[in-house]
Amino acid sequence: MQRVKEKALSLLSSGTVDRVLGWSAGEFFYDLTPAVFTSVEEAEKRFVFSAFSGANLSKYLIAEARKGGKVAVFLKPCDSYSFVQLLKEHRIARERVYAVGVPCEGMCDMEKIKAKGISGVTGIEEQGETLRLRTLYGEESLNRADVLLEKCAVCKSKKIVCFDELLGEQGEEQSSDRFAEVERLEAMRPEERFAFWRGELSRCIRCNACRNVCPACSCEKCVFDNPESGAQNKAAADSFEENLFHIIRAFHVASRCTDCGECSRVCPQHIPLHLLNRKFIKDINELYGEYQAGADFETKPPLMSFDKGDCEPSVVYERGGAAR
Repeated sequence: MQRVKEKALSLLSSGTVDRVLGWSAGEFFYDLTPAVFTSVEEAEKRFVFSAFSGANLSKYLIAEARKGGKVAVFLKPCDSYSFVQLLKEHRIARERVYAVGVPCEGMCDMEKIKAKGISGVTGIEEQGETLRLRTLYGEESLNRADVLLEKCAVCKSKKIVCFDELLGEQGEEQSSDRFAEVERLEAMRPEERFAFWRGELSRCIRCNACRNVCPACSCEKCVFDNPESGAQNKAAADSFEENLFHIIRAFHVASRCTDCGECSRVCPQHIPLHLLNRKFIKDINELYGEYQAGADFETKPPLMSFDKGDCEPSVVYERGGAAR
């Protein structure tokens, strides 16, 4: 963990980059947030990389790479897929970014730690797969695997697909059961599945956190910020609009979503938004062949290319229509 901060300090002090995009502590030690550092002194004081550096930094490069000079960014494996996808879409000028790959064993979820009855956490020490927690009431130990973020618990890859420098050893793609929850929803009766999503989406407060953090949501002007669209208002006017926001967003990022899980991670209402995107990914894999957004620079997204062998619209009914 310390070598990540040391690399940030080294890149700034040597003049290799003009600024560093990393993480900074918030009100609590586990409340890390993306931050830009322009000096060694600033990075020495505020730069943090820990088991709570879950934020995907790739989205912030869209703005940072436009400022001139060179910016360094630290990319975990899942972040690197988003980075490549943004490069493919010409949203980032590659020559203005110095990408540092950071191997990752999974980021932790403080909510899961609290759910285990541990409160008043004031610090943490990572010892391999064991987390030593300092609390107001003494010390506690946890297995790291038991408190991982959802996206890390079903990690698709430890491989960093794009970097200028790699801190540590390169990882490999993982075999995970990330579609298990999607399959559970598919197995529901239509009315059960409708009730599930109505219940989940009814908690949405239209804060736009999911959209703002999503690397695939990179439009210059979002349809939901357009006063002519009729969907600009924050609070849902009715149940239709309530569903419309997330359904339209899921369609917009289909075949471009890398399954980084940021939408669910930042949702203050804990809506499992990643399941909508993951359903699209599963269907695309089944209908067009295996595809992982951001895995390389050459492969075109299935929904952005055409082949005579592509499925016809009738596949919806052939696969069961509303039953799916």
